[in-house]
Amino acid sequence: MDNTQLGHVTSSVEPNGVGRISFFHPAHNSLPTNLLEQLAAAIKSAGDDPSVKVVVVQSEGERTFCAGASFDELAAIQDFESGKRFFIGFANVLNAMRECPKFVLVRAHGRAVGGGVGICAAADYCLATQYATIKLSELAIGIGPFVIGPAVERKMGVSAFSELAINATEWRTADWARTRGLFNEVFETVEQLDAYIVHLTDKLVASNPEAMRHLKQIIWQNTVDEGNPDKIGKGWSALLSERAAISGQLVLSDFTRAAIAAFKQKP
Repeated sequence: MDNTQLGHVTSSVEPNGVGRISFFHPAHNSLPTNLLEQLAAAIKSAGDDPSVKVVVVQSEGERTFCAGASFDELAAIQDFESGKRFFIGFANVLNAMRECPKFVLVRAHGRAVGGGVGICAAADYCLATQYATIKLSELAIGIGPFVIGPAVERKMGVSAFSELAINATEWRTADWARTRGLFNEVFETVEQLDAYIVHLTDKLVASNPEAMRHLKQIIWQNTVDEGNPDKIGKGWSALLSERAAISGQLVLSDFTRAAIAAFKQKP
């Protein structure tokens, strides 16, 4: 089967109102278009579900939280529109997280690369283990973290974002990410991580949902279109589309095609 068609996204609502969204792909939880679409739809659905009080986004497996873009799909892109459409898939996930009227928590149990870092950055609260090292590897393959850049820069600041984006082959520790604002909590083990998520979500589901909705609007107010004070995240829609166009063009370059081919040949 085509690797870009593998994987799945699952959703559930726990009795106390915690909505859990989990994604999986056998290639280190990378995200092809079909999973990006499913993930964005699942987050929107959780936001619209009155029985959901808080949302937790997580991935399956033991090692990698998310390896970012699917290299199989990147290698298969043959035209600008297909390239732009692929990167808009990441924009749609980030937009869904921002526009969700409930708090979105992200559970990063392992490594996060590229778009995986973007998902962590778009979280309202991100919890990780010490094994959640991070890297923005896009420049190393001839593109850049353009679509996820606004989310990462907003969460970590220009300096940390620039360091990650420019030094694209170096891993940064989970503690480095915590001290720069990407992770809110870092734990030694997955068991401790999961126990704390239960602790935090128990408190949040008992909180006033209207207060949480207003607080989220305030947290994201710098992304709101003028004249639409009740909308969350709408101001970035055009920006992320423009960034997707940059990536969609660059992925067609000879440099990027060669770099992706070389990466796929690595054991």
